[in-house]
Amino acid sequence: MIDIKVPTVGESISEVTLLKWTKADGEYVDRDEVIAELESEKATFEVNAEKAGVLKTSAKEGDTLKIGDTLASIDETAAKPEGKKETAVPQETKAQEPAVIAPAASNSNGEQKSAGKPASSPSSSTTDVKATPVASAIIADKKVNPSSITASGSNGKILKDDVLAALNNPGRVQGKELFARNEKPEKMSNLRKTISRRLVEAKNTTAMLTTFNEVDMKPIMDLRTKYKETFNKKHGVNLGFMSFFTKAACFALQEWPSVNAYIDGDSIIYHDYCDISIAVSAPRGLVVPVIRNAESLSMADIEKKVVELATKAKESKLTIEEMTGGTFTITNGGVFGSLMSTPIINIPQSAILGMHKIQERPMAVNGQVVIKPMMYLALSYDHRIIDGRESVSFLVRVKELLENPELLLFGKDPVKTLLEL
Repeated sequence: MIDIKVPTVGESISEVTLLKWTKADGEYVDRDEVIAELESEKATFEVNAEKAGVLKTSAKEGDTLKIGDTLASIDETAAKPEGKKETAVPQETKAQEPAVIAPAASNSNGEQKSAGKPASSPSSSTTDVKATPVASAIIADKKVNPSSITASGSNGKILKDDVLAALNNPGRVQGKELFARNEKPEKMSNLRKTISRRLVEAKNTTAMLTTFNEVDMKPIMDLRTKYKETFNKKHGVNLGFMSFFTKAACFALQEWPSVNAYIDGDSIIYHDYCDISIAVSAPRGLVVPVIRNAESLSMADIEKKVVELATKAKESKLTIEEMTGGTFTITNGGVFGSLMSTPIINIPQSAILGMHKIQERPMAVNGQVVIKPMMYLALSYDHRIIDGRESVSFLVRVKELLENPELLLFGKDPVKTLLEL
């Protein structure tokens, strides 16, 4: 019998949470098969079987375990069953796993598209709906969606009163008890505890201030429209907005180094490189993986890294190394529809750039009103290290680079460079 213990996952981490068993108690497992998923305050990670044999679990899902605690044991003397099949995860385990709901997609006009199957149309035929004749007549006359009606009749039959109740309570969630005041306590995960602690620490330990500007996104949108197919065919990745913002931020950070620095005791640590953290909404909370040496990467390299890190985040496969050591953060609340926000600094960093929703707005151009796709930018910064002149100049530089994408080639106007102006 060999014991499987909770491994050491970081210098400052003393405990983890058992998220789920991927193998059931009493199941035969092969060597190096994943048997469980654990969550620390920084990341999730897998535990593999050190030997082949029958698994005997020693903890339950949701338990908090100390580093070095026995997680399970494996009877390596057990014979491997012939024609071994995967044992299904117990039903109670499945019930504890939260359902992940796919967000609705948006088209270019901001209209929402359903991520799943379309709901039945109110005017669709009611021949397949079990309802009394009177109820069916009201459904057809009032164009009520049958799926919005809670049936109270025998065998799920919709009665007249059911239809009238649906009409009198528009917008009510099907099957939800009216005027309910139920509460459900749920234990905070280690990751959520860490997020909470760090956000409060950032607010309490920094002199945080936010400055705003806005950027005309039409040049970038036109460039993407013109080259997106060629770019994808050449590099195997889509040309997104993040590569433009990352490139612009890297040029501006190197021109205003205090925005790329942080305070360490009585010293200020400056960086001659740009490790850009990108905020990603993962199933278990916000994570911030890092693009290393982003200033040295091409647009395609940045896009590939963004896809890689975002995919790992959604699958909870990020390592601690991939989430530590950033020098500056970019967050995009626009994917959720945010028009403006004041992002919180990702300590110990000194600044964070907030992207937002692209919104068509009337703008004054040469005395004429022109409709342009505009985005508000927000830079939250630590005023202890970054002065107002530096923060505003940084954001203005980012705006200039984004509104003139050709400057992203080497940070200067090609014609002015040619003329040495």
